[in-house]
Amino acid sequence: MTRLSILDRSLVRQGHPPAEALRDTVRFARQAEELGYHRFWVSEHHSVPGAAGSAPTVLAAAVAAATSRIRVGTGGVMLPNHRPLVVAEQFGVLESLHPGRVDMGLGRSVGFTGGIRRALGVGKEEADDFGDRLAELLGFFTGRSAYPGVHALPAEGLRPQVFVLAMGAGADVAAAHGLPLVIGGTGGRAREAVERYRAGFRPSAWAALPYVVAAVDVAVGPTAREAALLQVPEAWSTAHARTRGSFPPLAPAEEVLALEMTERERALFEEARKGRVHGTAQEVALELGGLVDVMGADEVLVTMNTYDLDRRLDSYRRLAAVWPATAAGRDG
Repeated sequence: MTRLSILDRSLVRQGHPPAEALRDTVRFARQAEELGYHRFWVSEHHSVPGAAGSAPTVLAAAVAAATSRIRVGTGGVMLPNHRPLVVAEQFGVLESLHPGRVDMGLGRSVGFTGGIRRALGVGKEEADDFGDRLAELLGFFTGRSAYPGVHALPAEGLRPQVFVLAMGAGADVAAAHGLPLVIGGTGGRAREAVERYRAGFRPSAWAALPYVVAAVDVAVGPTAREAALLQVPEAWSTAHARTRGSFPPLAPAEEVLALEMTERERALFEEARKGRVHGTAQEVALELGGLVDVMGADEVLVTMNTYDLDRRLDSYRRLAAVWPATAAGRDG
C-alpha cells in the first residue's frame, strides 16, 4: 500500500499571529496521527511574513513530543544555510529523544533575496556545494568525519531516515548518495528526474533500493468546487509574492475572489492554481492513484494550506477515509 504523509508549512493566516500558526502545526500533527498518516514534516522559511516555520528542527522536536507514533521530520532543512556538524547534532538529539521516528529531509535552496542570504552568511553559489555538504553531514552519522578528532554527538552511530528534496540537480545527488528522493510536480521534467534517479541510484548504508516520494498539493471537499476553493488563499499569496516580492498571510477565499486583480496578478493567480489536485474523495483518490503509477511513487507527500483550519482538517480526513494505507496506520 502506498503511504500518505503530510508536509505542513506553518503558514500564517490573516489576522492571526505567527505564533498561532506554530501552535496550529503541533495540533495538526496530533490530528494527522489520529487519521493514520505516515509522516508529518515541517519546512524552513526565512523572513517570509506568511510563513512562521523558520526553525524546522525546533518545530519538529515540538511535534515529536506531542505525538507518539507518526514519523516526524523536515521537508526540509536547507543544507546550504547550515553547517553540517550542527545539523548532525540537531538530528542526533531528535533521534535520541524519539528513536525510530525521525526523518531528515534536506534541500539545497538558499534565501530568496540578497538581504536574507547576507543575514544567513551564504551566497547563491552555496547551493552548488550541496553534494559535498551532504556527504559531510552523512559522515558525521557513520563515524567518517571529514575533520580528524571531530565527532557529532549524539548523532554518531544513529540512523534517522534521510531524504533529498529534488530541486534542480537534487535527483542526481540523491541517486549518487543512495538516498530516498522527494520530488514535486507531475510533468515531463519531474518524470525524467525520477527516471534518472532510478537509473543512477547507488545502494548505500541508508537505502538499498530507490525510493520516490511524490509531493503534491491536494484538496478534498464535498464537491470539486468546494475543494478548489480551499486552494485559493495560497494561490493568491503565491501570485502576490511573484508580483510584489512578499508572500503575505493567507486571506479567506471569498475575500481573494472579490479582489480586483491586475491582468498580471490574475494570470499568476490562475497559474498558481494549476498543478494542484482537488475534487471529491473518490476523484482525488483516483487522480493520486494515477500519479503514483506515472511517477512510480512509493509514497505521496500531501500538502494543502487554507484559511479555514476546520475545512483543512476535513479535507485531510476525507482523503484518509478513502486511502487504504491510512486505515492501516490508524489500526497500527
